[in-house]
Amino acid sequence: MRRRRAALGLLLGLMACGAPGAVAPAPAGLGSAAGFLDSVIADGVAPGAVLGVSLAGCHYYHGAGRLGQDDATRPDSTTIYDLASLTKVIGLTTATMAAVERRVLALDAPVVRYVPAFRDSAVTIRHLLTHASGLPAWRPLYQEAPTRAAALALVDATPLAATPGDTFVYSDLGAILLTQAVEQASGARIDTLVERLLAGPLHLRETRYLPPPSWRHRIAPTEDDPWRGRVLRGEVHDENAARLDGVSGHAGLFSSARDLLRIGDWLLEGLGTARDAPCAGAALPPGPAALSGFIRRQDLPPGSSRALGWDTPSGVSSAGTLMSRTSFGHTGFTGTSIWIDPTRRLVVVLLANRVHPTRDNPRFGPVRGQVADRVVRGLGIEALSR
Repeated sequence: MRRRRAALGLLLGLMACGAPGAVAPAPAGLGSAAGFLDSVIADGVAPGAVLGVSLAGCHYYHGAGRLGQDDATRPDSTTIYDLASLTKVIGLTTATMAAVERRVLALDAPVVRYVPAFRDSAVTIRHLLTHASGLPAWRPLYQEAPTRAAALALVDATPLAATPGDTFVYSDLGAILLTQAVEQASGARIDTLVERLLAGPLHLRETRYLPPPSWRHRIAPTEDDPWRGRVLRGEVHDENAARLDGVSGHAGLFSSARDLLRIGDWLLEGLGTARDAPCAGAALPPGPAALSGFIRRQDLPPGSSRALGWDTPSGVSSAGTLMSRTSFGHTGFTGTSIWIDPTRRLVVVLLANRVHPTRDNPRFGPVRGQVADRVVRGLGIEALSR
């Protein structure tokens, strides 16, 4: 009981609202999620973590643990984390939606229209977004190629392992190929697109590729990396992304809970979800018009939970068991996740560095879904339509 009260007190102390001047008390029920996160972090599932929740535009945060082994700073809403594969949806999928909206990229066009070096005319942009391209999951580009250009050439020359549309294989190679297609169609590199589409218009303060040295003290460290021979802090954890100069659509983006909640609210704007008191009136630009099509399951291959770029709830998963059927989200290898529930106007962000000091730590996985369920129950919105 004492721990739960302390967690709730910290949650109230960290409470902030997404809109300037819009203030609301933190729901008492979020103390359960905060206390649970404190407990599992103390048990060693990760050095630290930040939970961010947006409900009807009001933002609440809870930081647990510490930044790392050698930094006892408690993480908070502005702590910056390596997003790992959240890059695929926050950066790459957003850039893909923008290109589709501008009609410079077609979902059912062959990838070779945009990346002629790939040459396999059966693979479409839709196949890449649903991880149904037939490409293998991964290859060690960082060991095989000395430069970014050589690594991209290897991706383009990688033979398919399955017929497009037949098999789901979560593929970083597919995301790297999609990055090339989107960059070619958009006329800019993915880091420039993120700045143009997200960081600038949404006034994000902690979201970018290649964070500058001045941010280092606010960044949670990741692995003591054998390949690079040092603890990574402000350098992308993913080795292949590092070989791609730290800038890729599959990994490389850094961000904070504060920025990700704002992005989540912006995505909900794209679905036309009405704002509710007490946090009405947040200044957000119009959300992406193409989003409704991107968060719908594609059934490609049949039975897959995947939408376009995004994932959808599938029973016991990182979304937990209580998110509505309209929800969409994603996870990242470093210990990150975001889930967005339009039915409840809810965004749940969980950021952690479970790979510090080593990636040999499988204990964090179930925490995501357990936290999500405690948030939904604690907010008293479990009974809303699922």
